[in-house]
Amino acid sequence: MLTYKYKAKSKNGADVDGYVEAINEFDAVSKIKETCSIVTEIKEVKQKNQITFERRIKEKDLSIMCSQFSIILGAGLPIVSAVDLIAKQTEFKPLKKILTAVAGDVGDGHPLAKSFEDEGPKLPATFIETIRSGEESGTLETSFERLHRYYDKSSKIANKIKSAMIYPIFTIVVAIIVVIIIMVVAVPMFTESFDALGTDLPGVTKALIATSNFFTHWWWLMIIIMASCVIMYKLYRKREDGRLKTDKMKLKNPILGRLTRMKTASQFANTMSTLISAGLPIMEAVNITGKVIDNYYVGSQIMNAVPQLEQGRTLGNALQNCEYLPELLIEMTAVGEETGTLESTLDTIGTFYDNESDTAATKMLALLEPVIICVLAFIVLFILLSVYMPMFTMYGSM
Repeated sequence: MLTYKYKAKSKNGADVDGYVEAINEFDAVSKIKETCSIVTEIKEVKQKNQITFERRIKEKDLSIMCSQFSIILGAGLPIVSAVDLIAKQTEFKPLKKILTAVAGDVGDGHPLAKSFEDEGPKLPATFIETIRSGEESGTLETSFERLHRYYDKSSKIANKIKSAMIYPIFTIVVAIIVVIIIMVVAVPMFTESFDALGTDLPGVTKALIATSNFFTHWWWLMIIIMASCVIMYKLYRKREDGRLKTDKMKLKNPILGRLTRMKTASQFANTMSTLISAGLPIMEAVNITGKVIDNYYVGSQIMNAVPQLEQGRTLGNALQNCEYLPELLIEMTAVGEETGTLESTLDTIGTFYDNESDTAATKMLALLEPVIICVLAFIVLFILLSVYMPMFTMYGSM
């Protein structure tokens, strides 16, 4: 369990603060809202002996580890020997530390899921709960195989999207570096030549020189402004309302919005399918899925469906209020629920949205490429006109 420090408004409007223990930030906010109406600030209290897991172990690492567990347990080795063996074979240090500690706990008689939860407090809830369900049902080998497929699929989709983004990002970075070099090094050299001519410079040339002077003399101010914007954004993201608003903006973004929505739909379908196949009840599966969804806004809407499920509504009806989940996903979920094939239906629709995510990334790249080319062409044209127009003016006056 993690410890969070929070500030909130009580139901009568008074300011309150305190500490709460929870699995993750979503869980912490849920617990705080049992007594408070608004959470104004929440942050994790780091412990000195806590192993940092968040953002350090990739889904590919989890996929490999789960595959190893599935194979070794399938060969008939006891769970204690399996954990110890995988810990010795793992080269990635953060994961190796967790597995070594888990091996000791399991050797002392502790359940595997509980050991992973205690030693790797930031491990995904999907991972912990699937293992716990496998332990309780005696299908631990199958649970690890499901997790292997789940994380392998997720990592492949993420890698495809990252690969698609390499070219535009590289082009933008190179263009920025080249423009800075031109502004800081080349333009001042031309400026000296223009001053020696003693002629009145065209407006476009004056604009280029002014821009160059700004880059040369005020570069430190630009760095301060950019650093301040990054810091302010991160601080704003730590607030619940900040995360909700920024993640909602990602969904509405005209360029990245479709890709974000497709990724979210894929993550929902694949996570729900994995949890249901592991034997978790619908309400618990929905609650966990809402917590692990990357987009905080959509995750909070999915978690809001849990009270509706408790009132007896079907999952398809409860998801109707999730405005950024595709209508097809909601309808197929309702069909799967009615026909008793929810697990297989979600698995199929998850594969569909995996492909849609790939397609959205390709379309986004196709849209970005001409935009980048046009911007670069404008910059090059601006610089060429700024440099050559004074020369043309000088030759014309001769």
